[in-house]
This record gives sequence, structure tokens and C-alpha cells, in this order.
Amino acid sequence: MEFENSTVLTEIFGNSPLVKILDFFMDNKLFDFSKSEIAREIGMSKVTVHKYIDALLRLGILKENRKIGRASMYKLNLESPLVKKLMEIEDILIKKGYEESLLKVSTL
Repeated sequence: MEFENSTVLTEIFGNSPLVKILDFFMDNKLFDFSKSEIAREIGMSKVTVHKYIDALLRLGILKENRKIGRASMYKLNLESPLVKKLMEIEDILIKKGYEESLLKVSTL
């Protein structure tokens, strides 16, 4: 699960740690991850990941899914109204990008 540097969300909302973490979870909706795994996958310090995971938990965007030993595993909260809207926005942006790429090809 290699994290891509540029995605629809990072192109629109920037490359901040919060957006990178959110984008990582949006790309891996069905899986849960420890803070260490998240840090490794997106190339970010554990301290930074810890700070932003806590913020995303408070917003209800992420949820603690289970524990493995002492490690908490986090997952995107698919029931959250915020997450549903973010997924809708991402879908619209992807569709718009796809339509624009088709227009570019058709004008060649």
C-alpha cells in the first residue's frame, strides 16, 4: 500500500499532514492501521501522526476500531456525515478530472 505523493485531495486541499492522513484513510477505507503503520506508509513522523489522529478522532472522521496488544487500530468512520461528504467531494473531483482528460484527448 504505497502512498502516492499527489492525489485528487492533495491537489485541491494541499499537502498538509492532516490532508495526507485523511487521504490515506480515504484510499484504504476497509482497513485499520496503527499510528506506526500510518507514519511508515505516508512517510511522516509518529509525533505528527499522533497529533492529527487525535484531531480526526475528535471530529468523528476516524474511529478506534480495535486493539492489537497495546496498539490501537484506527479506521475511517464510514457512518460519519463528514466522511460521507468528503467521499462525495472526492467522487465529484475524480469525475471532473476524468471528464477533463477525455476532453483533452478528444481535441487532439
